[in-house]
Amino acid sequence: MHWLFPSLRGYRRQWLGRDALAGMTVWAVLVPEALAYAAIAGVSPVVGLYAAPAALLLYAAFGSSRHLVTGPMAATAALSAAIVGDTVDGSSADFTTMTAALAVTVGIAALLAGLLRLGFVASFISEPVLKGFVVGLALTIIAGQLPKLFGVEGGSGNFFEKIWTLIGNLGGTGGFTVLLGAGSLALILGLKRVAPRVPGSLVAVALGIVLAAAFGLEERGVDVVGSIGTGLPSFGFPDVSVDDLGGLAAGSVGVTLVAFAEGLGAAKSYAARDHYEIDGNRELIGLGAAGLGAGLSSGMVVNGSLSKTAVNRSAGARTQLSGILVAALTVVTLLFLTGLFEQLPEAVLAGVVIAAVVELVDIHSLVPLYRVFTRRLGQAYGVAARPDFTAAIAAMLGVLVFDTLPGLFIGIGVSLLLLLYRSSRPVISELGQLPGNGRFAALDRHSESHRIPGVVVLRVEGGIYFANAERIRSEARRAAAREGVTAVVIDAETVPFVDVSAVHMLDDLAEELEALGGRLLLARDVGQVRDVLRTSEGRTELRRVHPTVREAVDAARTGG
Repeated sequence: MHWLFPSLRGYRRQWLGRDALAGMTVWAVLVPEALAYAAIAGVSPVVGLYAAPAALLLYAAFGSSRHLVTGPMAATAALSAAIVGDTVDGSSADFTTMTAALAVTVGIAALLAGLLRLGFVASFISEPVLKGFVVGLALTIIAGQLPKLFGVEGGSGNFFEKIWTLIGNLGGTGGFTVLLGAGSLALILGLKRVAPRVPGSLVAVALGIVLAAAFGLEERGVDVVGSIGTGLPSFGFPDVSVDDLGGLAAGSVGVTLVAFAEGLGAAKSYAARDHYEIDGNRELIGLGAAGLGAGLSSGMVVNGSLSKTAVNRSAGARTQLSGILVAALTVVTLLFLTGLFEQLPEAVLAGVVIAAVVELVDIHSLVPLYRVFTRRLGQAYGVAARPDFTAAIAAMLGVLVFDTLPGLFIGIGVSLLLLLYRSSRPVISELGQLPGNGRFAALDRHSESHRIPGVVVLRVEGGIYFANAERIRSEARRAAAREGVTAVVIDAETVPFVDVSAVHMLDDLAEELEALGGRLLLARDVGQVRDVLRTSEGRTELRRVHPTVREAVDAARTGG
C-alpha cells in the first residue's frame, strides 16, 4: 500500500497550517463553482457537491500531483450535458442517473488507459486545438447561461441558434432578475480584480441568498434553485442498463481525453514550479479513481482544475492534505448547509458560471498562433502554413456550430490532416557555399552564399517516406535538368528517418540521373537513416554516405 497518498510521504508538521488554510480557501471557491458547473451539466446544483468529496479523496490517494484540485469543471460539464442529452432520449433512466453513469464510464476508461500506460494519447490533443476548443466551449456555455441572467426562455441548438433565440426573447427580460444576475457578475469580476484573495463567487452566492430571502424575490418573479435534499448522496452503481452504458461509452472516450489533457496540463504547470515530476499514467489512474468515486456517489464527471489548483498553491498548499480537507468541508456542507442554497437565484448562479468561464474566452491567445508564419512556409504549405492557428479555429468553430464533442474531434482531425499534409511537402532548400569558411547554407537565407558549378546541393527538412518521396524526386529531377549540372547532392542531416519506399525512390533516382550522365550523392546521414540505408538492398553507391557536404561535392566534381 506504499503507493497510496504519495504526496503525504515524509509529511512535516510545519506544513499542516499551510495545508489547512489552503483547504479552507479552496472550499470557499469550490462550493459555488460546483453548484454552477452542475447547472452546466443540466442537473441539480447539489450534484456538483455530491461529486467533490470522493473525487478529491481518491485523487489524493492515487494521483501524482501535490497541488491538483479535482472536481466538476466547465468543459467536461458541458460535454456531459451534450452526451447525456443525446443518450437519455432512448433510455428509461433519468438525466441525473445517466450523468452519474457517464462519470462512472469516464472513470473506467481513464483507469484502463492508465493501467495500459496510454498516457501518451493526450498528446493527440495539441495545445492549439485545446485552446480553440475551450474558447468555443466557453462561448457556448455563456450563450446557454445568458437567458437565466435576463430571466427569459432559452433556446436549444448550437451557439448561434441560442444567441438568436435570446435576442428574440429579450423583450420579456425580468428587471429584478437581470439586476441580480448582472450585479453578481460585476461583483465577482470586480473582486477578482481589486481583491483576488476574496472568494467572489461565494460572496455573490451568499449575498444573492440573503437578498432573495429578505425581499421575497421568488414572489416577484425571480427563479430560484428550489428544493435541495440535505444529507449525503446515495452510494452505489447508477441504475442504468448495459445498453445505456454502451451508448455512453463512445462519448466517455472524448470526455476522458479532454479531462486528462486539462488536468495533466494543470498538474505539470505547478509541478515544474516546485521541481517535482508528474507521472502521466498515474494521473490517468488518479482521474479514473476520482471519476469512478464521483459517479458512485451520484455525482458527475470530474477532472483537474487549473483555476482551483492555482488557488490551492497560492494559499500555501504543500500536499494533498489540503484536498482531503476540502473533501471533509464539502461533506459538512452537504450535511448542514445545503438548505441555504434553496433560495439562491438562478440569475446569480448564471453570473457565477459566466464569471468562471469568461476568462476562458482567450481570443488573445490565438493571435500568436496566427503570427507563426514565414514566407518560406507560405510558399511550401499555402493554407497549411499556419497549422496551429487553423486547427484552433477549426476546433472553436466546430464547437460553435456542431456541438462540443464533434468540435473536439474536428479540431483533432484537422490538426492531424495538416500534420500529414506538411510532412508530405517538406521544405527543400538549395544550399550554397559561404565564402571564407567553406560551409553550406540556404541560398534564400544567405545572399552571400554561392552555387557550386555543376553541382546542386539540396537539403530536405523532414523525414523521407512514401507520402513525400515523389515530391522529393521531382525537386531533384528539376535541379538535375538545369544546364551544366552533373550531380545532385542531398544533405540528409535534417532527415530524421527514411522508409523502404524512400530508399527505393533514391535508388531509382540515382539510376535515372546516371542514365542522363549525372550522379546522386548523399551526405551527413543520421543514425536511423544510416541503419535503413545500410540494411536495405539497392545501389552500393548510395550506401556510402559522405560525412560532410564538402566531401560529397568534391566527390561529385572529381568523380570519386
